[in-house]
Amino acid sequence: QVQLAESGGALVQAGGSLRLSCAASGRSFSSYTMGWFRQAPGKEREFVAGIVWRASRTYYADSVKGRFTISRDSAKNTMYLQMNSLKAEDTDVYYCAADLYCSSYGCHVSPSGYWGQGTQVTVSS
Repeated sequence: QVQLAESGGALVQAGGSLRLSCAASGRSFSSYTMGWFRQAPGKEREFVAGIVWRASRTYYADSVKGRFTISRDSAKNTMYLQMNSLKAEDTDVYYCAADLYCSSYGCHVSPSGYWGQGTQVTVSS
């Protein structure tokens, strides 16, 4: 059974940094595109960043380009999201996901894709 477990969410001041982790288990994700999404209460879940596991090709939402960096460690089957220069508007629950399809316009999770349980990021201004 596939499981994705996020960690690293916290309360941080504006301008600070956080690194989120997503540990994948149950299978190898070397053939997948994986990514991060975020969601605020009452709003739709939105794409943040994606990475093609084997090629290490990355995709970013315009709102985070230049501030966030997505990466993966194949040996650990773990994906990361380094978040710098955090803003109050980055406050959300962050979810990792596997089995995405991506284009220059962003990424979406396939109907057969997987989600983690989410981790809260709160940025105080």
